Amino acid sequence: MDERIEQRLIDLEIKLSYAEDTIDRLNEVVVRQQLQLQTLAREVARLRERVDDGSGAVLRSLREELPPHY
Repeated sequence: MDERIEQRLIDLEIKLSYAEDTIDRLNEVVVRQQLQLQTLAREVARLRERVDDGSGAVLRSLREELPPHY
């Protein structure tokens, strides 16, 4: 009986170790994604300012975008 309980504890410790590793890796992903979201939010804000200021790129028709050989 004691051997079974000890083996179950060992198995639980192994599973806990894997679960902790998975949580740590997921946390790293969440942190990285948060940094990317912050960067993208700053970029969107900057682009909005450019559009509001009128300093953004002027939209042209598709005809003006065609290469000269067409």
